[in-house]
Amino acid sequence: MRILGIDPGLRVTGFGLVEQSGRSLDYVTSGRIRTPDAQLPERIQAILEGLEEVIYQELPDQVAIEKVFVNVNPQSTLLLGQARGAAICAAVGRRLPVSEYTALQIKQAVVGNGHAKKEQVQEMVRRLLSLPAVPGTDAADALACAICHAHGGMGMGPLATAGYRMRRGRLV
Repeated sequence: MRILGIDPGLRVTGFGLVEQSGRSLDYVTSGRIRTPDAQLPERIQAILEGLEEVIYQELPDQVAIEKVFVNVNPQSTLLLGQARGAAICAAVGRRLPVSEYTALQIKQAVVGNGHAKKEQVQEMVRRLLSLPAVPGTDAADALACAICHAHGGMGMGPLATAGYRMRRGRLV
């Protein structure tokens, strides 16, 4: 099974693809999609088209994407939500199942600590995938999302979490 992880961002959207075979996870590819310094519609279009190209070339079976929480600045949260929407549209346009994970869930699954720092996530992604070097932050976050999904990601998406609530990053 090939899992595409996506770390959505309006300026930079990270992506990372892993292949799961039994309990083994192998790195396939990762990178980032930089949007032009332009108006919102052009940025959304760049995210959509960039991820459509990745999906077309790499043929993932499933997609895992990071959920957005309300930040201090509501306007930033709304803009980031639009970037997420473009990423989700790229996946559902190819009829791929999409699972969503919070940053807390992803860090917990990859590092073992839901409040881990970015550097810790990068290092654990490097170790888990036996990479020769630490990936960039955007790619590492996307790969971590894919790893979280492969490991069952504290809920395995919306079906397994039905009837539960999240409290402090845990299902209750």
